[in-house]
This record gives sequence, structure tokens and C-alpha cells, in this order.
Amino acid sequence: MNENLTMAQRMQASLSKAMGLFTGQVPQIQGGAGQGLPVNLGGYDYARQSSGSPARLQSIDQALVWVVVALLMWGMVMVYSASIAMPDNPKFSRYSQMHFLIRHVISMLIGCVMAILAFQIPTESWEKLARPLFVVSLVLLALVLLPFIGKGVNGARRWISFGIINFQPSELAKFATIIYAADYMVRKMEVKERFFRAVLPMGAAVGIAGVFLLAEPDMGAFLVIAIIAMGILFLGGVNARMFFLIFAVLVGAFMLMIAASPWRRERIFAYLDPFSAEHALGKGYQLSHSLIAIGRGEVWGVGLGGSVEKLHWLPEAHTDFLLAVIGEEFGLVGVTLAIVLFLWLSRRIMVIGRQAIALDKVFSGLVAQGVGIWIGFQAFINMGVNLGALPTKGLTLPLMSYGGSAIMMNLIAIAVVLRIDAENKQMMRGGRS
Repeated sequence: MNENLTMAQRMQASLSKAMGLFTGQVPQIQGGAGQGLPVNLGGYDYARQSSGSPARLQSIDQALVWVVVALLMWGMVMVYSASIAMPDNPKFSRYSQMHFLIRHVISMLIGCVMAILAFQIPTESWEKLARPLFVVSLVLLALVLLPFIGKGVNGARRWISFGIINFQPSELAKFATIIYAADYMVRKMEVKERFFRAVLPMGAAVGIAGVFLLAEPDMGAFLVIAIIAMGILFLGGVNARMFFLIFAVLVGAFMLMIAASPWRRERIFAYLDPFSAEHALGKGYQLSHSLIAIGRGEVWGVGLGGSVEKLHWLPEAHTDFLLAVIGEEFGLVGVTLAIVLFLWLSRRIMVIGRQAIALDKVFSGLVAQGVGIWIGFQAFINMGVNLGALPTKGLTLPLMSYGGSAIMMNLIAIAVVLRIDAENKQMMRGGRS
């Protein structure tokens, strides 16, 4: 410290440093205007590393990692529980009892390896890859519609088979939309108040993806992508009037799609009265048995493995309706715990995004917040469907439901958020991100 400082100034500086180390908060980070930005470090001891060191394991948000691990492990157990009786069905008679568990574990392992690789990529590189990645996702969405490339299941053509796993391009499209929308808002920051120059091009890009998704058909994925894009535009500073205009256009578009599709209309009517004689064995079958499963669980559940509805009563018990099996086997306590974990996860990711924006890393902040919107909104929709609060929609529970490409893309997205958080902490230590 400079010798010209007075004794009082030395004592004040030492006290500030000590308080910063104790609370895990940088006392003052100088912004462009010379004002301090108090940014919480989440309890990380930033004195352990030199200021110019790259992101290391110590920089990782430990709480976030453990919550993700808890959801993955719990999901693995529930996928096994929900699918163990499926070989009794003639349709799956050639499968072993551990078939779906093994494939799920393989997807998790591949996803973890890909997440580790994704963590090594600086956010500046993701920004450069934004447009090529989005174009690749659109090409794959188009290729999946070709009969000799795309794989059809239950009347929908959404997968490309790679032997041991089936890849779903819509999952890549969700991640690519986050990266592209964040990059788009950074490039259009100066014209974000102008509808035709700021909003319309992004709307056209999402519309092209929507055309491919609706052709599969996969309205649920289109809904998630539209919400992600709209959320990033709003967080990026788009005028509130334009935001509500976009929202009104989206609501109108989805209402027209429902009105123009007889089977979608039937699904809405079945949601309103799933136990009626008209719907109980038709479009309301899944929802009615999901509600029966959750009702059987009561407060504490019937115990792990004790579900009756998974025994060929509840379709897609290991994918879209995994939460219903959780509700039956773990009761209200299990469902509440799942909701709390996803609430915490989404909030923590959004906080990381806010920290990045406070450090003038707008692209990184919007990417993190886009991941938070993706995981939070998709979990909300899946839980709402399982609990009968929303119409039936083919969306899995992030990080938990069976599904190779979904698990892999979820883990890659989490890894990107962890990288952003590590770069935030490195920047707050005085190093370059």
C-alpha cells in the first residue's frame, strides 16, 4: 500500500478487505461511471487464486452442481422405477427390465462428458458460434422430417437415430435459440426500441423453427422456444409495448393453431373434464390416470417401487408423466421437494445472469437467464400437466425424465452457466474473463 496513505486510510482499507473475505462479497468494483457494484460471490474465497488465472474447479458453484446431481440421481431412480414393469407389455417384451435405465445412464454419462467439454469453451467463443449453431439446428429440424432420416414414434417424426441413442433436434434448437437470441440482442442493442429492426428479424427466425417443429408435430417444443426468445428480448431491454405486442401475437398464433387442429381441440376439452365418459378412455386418459396416481400418493406416498399406475395404466410414465409416479411413490412431500429444487435451480441461474450483466457481460448474462427460462418454464409446464393445471403437452421434466438428447442438452446448458459463473468470479477477482 502506498506510504503516503494515512493511518486511518490503512485501517479502513484493511477493514473493508476483511469484511469482503468474511461475507464473500467484493467491497467495490468500479464500473464505467466510477460507481461500485456490490456483487455476491456465493461464499467463494476469491483469495485462493491469482487474479489472472483461468477458470478452475474451485470457481464452480458447488450448490448449483449438487442440486443438478441430486435431480439427476433422483431422476435415474425414478426412471428405473417407472419402467421396470414395461417388459411385461407385449410391445416391449424384447427389452430387459433394465433396458431404459441402462440407456438413461449412458445418456447421462455422455451428457456429463459433453458438459465438461462445454465448460472449457469461453463465452466469447459461444458468441461467435451463435449464428452457425442456430443454422445447424434449423437444418437438423428440416432433416428430421425426411422419411429416410427422421424416426417416427406414435405418429410424430422428431428423432434422428444414431444407433445407441436417438437424437432430438428440437432439444438442440432450444439451446441454439438461447445463444442466438442473446447474441442478437447484443448486436441490436442500439435499435432495440424499433420494432421492425429489433424484433421482426428475431421473430422471423423463431417462426422458421416453428414451421419445422409444427410439421413434426411438436407444439410443446415450439412453445418453449418462443418463450425463450421472448424472454431474452424482454430481458435485453425491448420496449414494454413491443413485448406485450409480441406476447399478444404469440397467444393469437397458438389459439389459431388449436382452433385449426381437431385433435388439439379435443385435448383442450379433455383437460377441462378428463373423467367424463367421453374423454376418460380417449384424450383424457393420460391426465385422468396421472391424477389418480398423485391422489393415491396422498401426503407421504406409497413407497419407492409401490406405484400401481406405472403398471401399464399410465402411458409414458418414465418420460412425460414421471412426476405422477413421484407423486404416487413419494406423495405430496416428493412433489413439493421437486418443485422447490427446480425453483431454487431456476432462481440461482437467473442470479448468475444478473451478476454477469452487472459486470457488463451482457451476452453471458442473457445466455444464463435464457437457460433459467428454459429449465424453469419447461419444468413448470410438465408439472402443470401432471397436476392437471395445464392441458396435456409432450414436454419432459428437465434433468429427470427419460430422454437422451434432452438430458445431454440440459447438462451442456448447465455447464455453460457454470462457465459464466466462473468467469464472473474471475472478473471480480480482478482477472480478465
